[in-house]
This record gives sequence, C-alpha cells and structure tokens, in this order.
Amino acid sequence: MNRDVLFERARKCLPGGVCASTRLNTALGHPLYVERAEGSRLYGVDGNSYLDMSCGHGATLLGHGHPAVREALRRAADLGICCSSDMVHHVELAEQLCALIPSAERVRFTNSGSEATLHAIRLCRAATGRDRILRFTGHFHGYHEHTFIGGHVPADQLDNPSAYRESPGIPQAMTQFIVSIPFNDLGAVERVLQQQGEQIATLILEPVDFNSGGIPPLPGYLQGLRELTSQYGVLLFFDEIQTSFKKSTGGAQADFGVTPDICTIGKSLGGGLPLSAICGGAELMDMYKPVGDVTHSGTFMAPLPNVLGGLAFLEQVTQSSFYPDLLAEFEHFYTQVDAMILRYGIPVQVPRHGARFGVIVGLDQPPVDYRDALQHRKDLWLAFIRHAFKRGVYFHDYGGNPCHHGFSFAHSRSDIDDILQVMDESFGVIAPLF
Repeated sequence: MNRDVLFERARKCLPGGVCASTRLNTALGHPLYVERAEGSRLYGVDGNSYLDMSCGHGATLLGHGHPAVREALRRAADLGICCSSDMVHHVELAEQLCALIPSAERVRFTNSGSEATLHAIRLCRAATGRDRILRFTGHFHGYHEHTFIGGHVPADQLDNPSAYRESPGIPQAMTQFIVSIPFNDLGAVERVLQQQGEQIATLILEPVDFNSGGIPPLPGYLQGLRELTSQYGVLLFFDEIQTSFKKSTGGAQADFGVTPDICTIGKSLGGGLPLSAICGGAELMDMYKPVGDVTHSGTFMAPLPNVLGGLAFLEQVTQSSFYPDLLAEFEHFYTQVDAMILRYGIPVQVPRHGARFGVIVGLDQPPVDYRDALQHRKDLWLAFIRHAFKRGVYFHDYGGNPCHHGFSFAHSRSDIDDILQVMDESFGVIAPLF
C-alpha cells in the first residue's frame, strides 16, 4: 500500500490524518502507518519493517502482541467481553497490585492515564478541602484542564509558567488552580508551601521526568518532597503512568524508596491494552463512592479484555527472571550508547530509568530540569531520527522536544545490537553538524 496515498485519504477524514495529535512524526512529516506489529517490530504499510524504539510510548513493555495477551483477548471473547460489571478478575488484579505497589491499599481502575489523574485529583481536592495543584514544568499529567497548564511551557514564558495554557480551549480561569515551578529544586517547593500551603491539595509529579527526556530526581529530592508535603498537609501524588513497571514491579516509589499518598499507574499495565489505575491508602481511597462521597465511575472503566490483559502482564513481570534479564539488556544498551557518545565527543545526554530513556542533543552536562532540556538541538535530533528510520529503526518524535524512547522484553540481544549500530551511524551523521 502506498503510504502517501493513505496519508492523503486519512487527511480527508481525520484531522491531520491521525487519530491522536502526536501520531504525526515531526521528523518524517507523516505518521508511520502500521500494517501490523509483532514482538520488537512494526511492519509499515510501505512494506518495510522497523525495530521499534517507541513501544507504544511505553505501553508495550512485553513487546507487541505477546502470546499471553493474545490468549487474554481470546478468553475475554469467550466470556462475553463484559464492559460494565465487576468480575472476579477485577478483584484478582486489584489484589495483586495492592501486593506490589507500596502506596496501594486500595485500587480503582481507569483506561487512560488522563482519566486516572483527573479522578485522582478530584479525590485529593475532596480529601484536603483545597483546590490548588503544585506541579513542575516539563512534567505531563494528562490532557484535561486540571493539569494541561504550566507543563511544557515555551522558553520565553518560563518566568510565569503557571499562566501558560497548553492548548486553546482551556479557560483562563483554570490557571488560578495551578502553581508551576522547576523540578529538582526543594527550596522552590518549600517557598511555595510556606506561602500557599493551606490552599494546595496535592503536589503532583513524574518521579522521573520522562516527558522532558527522562530527567531523574536528584539524590534526596523525593525524600525531601515527602517530608515537606507531610509537614504542610499536602498529598504527595506520584504520577507513575510512565515509570510504573519500567524497572521493577513496585515502580519508581519502590526504586527510590519513597511512598506517596496516592499514585497513578498505567501505560504498561494492560500489556498493550488501555488500562490504568489509581492507588492509595485505604482511608483516602475509601472516600470514593459508594463508601464515601467522591464520584469515580464510567461504563468502560476496566472492561474485561483490558483486565485480563493486566493479569497476563503481571503474570509475566512477576516471574523471577523477568527484571534480571531485562536489566542485563539495559546495562548492555546504555553502556554501548554512552561509549559511542564519548567516542564521537558530542554534547548528547541520555538520561534513563529502566526500560525508558531520552536523547537530549546539545547538552554538555546531564539535565536537572525542564529549562535544561529546552536547550535540546531539535534540528539535529530530527536529522538523527530520519537517518535511523532509513536504516530500519523507529524513534518517534513528539514535536522536536526531548521525550522518551525505550525497548521491550521482546527486543533480543541481536535486535539491540542492530539498534546500536544504527544509532552509531546516526550519531556519526549529526556529529559534524555541532
């Protein structure tokens, strides 16, 4: 099938020719229309196959079409694809998550991460009787009006990030509820809490800022947030939609040893199917109806295929060999990438956490916050992606800004070595352009 012809057809019935805004790859000027996906590869309608370094933006940690997930879909079909009733499978999945996630004494399911953060923020506001949200520039918490403010702020507006609405259509009045400050600066957090603590319901963050390229927290930073939020009665909210399961079954809260009051998990949880969850302490979570008064509901909250996909996913990642084997591949990949950057002598940073990483072009030092990430050389990064694409490795671009990439359990050592070879060539293409 001709990709260009399909793109033209798509643009006549879909805005921009895509079903979601970021599916158009800026580097390519078109979306990657996929005919099928299997394991570590995407098979395009253009007849080519690509080693996938997006992995469903982090959703397909097991790889595309894992046999256990396929079997879950068959089982769901046999059971009637129930979409509006709880079943024993929902209880089993919740029980397993309560055993795995440090902050989870109760669980509520949603489909998308945006749904999860929306419903969790309502709960935080109800629990505290406060309306404001303390957040960090460069972090992402969903496309709804409660959090799509003050995140990815243009460089020339960083002096007043809380006022920046990330899309037309968000009422200006919503900005009064957002306080946006730099990541990795405990002093900034303390100053805000001293001044506005009695108005702030929750401090929400990505414990690793994957949406700015994978910036990790500085040593002691998350612990400091835990202490400050407890001191001021603010609920500490880890948005682990992206970090959950990328390095361990307990997510970043287990990886860094800091337990939030509430968290959202997802992306990988459904094994490639849409499934997210809100996890928190019993007293807080029991404020949801029908125990308490806070509403969280919906016909399609955790339909059976997605729940069975979640159970299949957990069955795989809780096997004793899963993370040791995956971590061995991480180590091999990152060691080789670091070595090639050093060999070329180019200013490129590759922050990482588990199976996800960023490539930030143009930085001599590791980034600490979003302002650092904005120094990214978009032109060189897009050139890198284009060369890799021609050589059969797919990196997705979200608009030229640093974001996250990764690999799955389905990526073999041979796949990773092929990817490393293409990355080496792609760095070689951009090295003379600095």
